[in-house]
Amino acid sequence: MSSQPFSCIFVVDDEHAIASTLAAILRMNGFPAMFFTCPLEALNAARSEAPDLLISDVTMPDLSGIDLAIQMTAQYPKCKVLLFSGEAATMDLLQTTSEQGHNFPLLLKPAYPAEIFAEIGKLAEYSAA
Repeated sequence: MSSQPFSCIFVVDDEHAIASTLAAILRMNGFPAMFFTCPLEALNAARSEAPDLLISDVTMPDLSGIDLAIQMTAQYPKCKVLLFSGEAATMDLLQTTSEQGHNFPLLLKPAYPAEIFAEIGKLAEYSAA
């Protein structure tokens, strides 16, 4: 496990099937992943164990994935973020977020495991540099 670049991964999606399946795929590939269907629960859980990688859907009730990412990285600056979305309007939200100084990579749904692992690899390289 020590060879893994991330020791705690949070997967957040309001669709239980997506969150639980992605976390299971990550765990099957040696990544320590927990899933949440509520972004506020993920923020609360981070108080006990802060993630070093957040993988989150963008469009969720209560708190968007973008707002979750901003709050998570503000509280835990070493936390890397990977967002995913099935909505085209997300690009406009990310542009606004980027103008505010937050640059989060985005995968479009459906995001296949190979794409997710490739992005995780990029984030791991970036954090190691």
